[in-house]
Amino acid sequence: MVISQLHKCDSRHLESVPVHEAFEGKTIWRGVVEVFETIKHPKATRCYAWSHREGPGDTGERFVAVMGLPPVDSPQSAVKVAIASEVRSKKTGQK
Repeated sequence: MVISQLHKCDSRHLESVPVHEAFEGKTIWRGVVEVFETIKHPKATRCYAWSHREGPGDTGERFVAVMGLPPVDSPQSAVKVAIASEVRSKKTGQK
């Protein structure tokens, strides 16, 4: 549903991949990335999606869906790109 809403295409679930992203020996993100085949998307054949807690007391949930477009070619690279984008947004005051 999130892929359809964010990227305006249908998808089919392919697999669930555990990902652990660390920086300087510290865990930045750990979770499961869902890998989807996109259906009738003009450029991407894959989409990587997951959710994580956020907000005060981690009471909210944020859904992330990253299209498999360069440089994204794996669940791991999708997480890296999403983290980098979030860091840049925080630095510029955007969400």
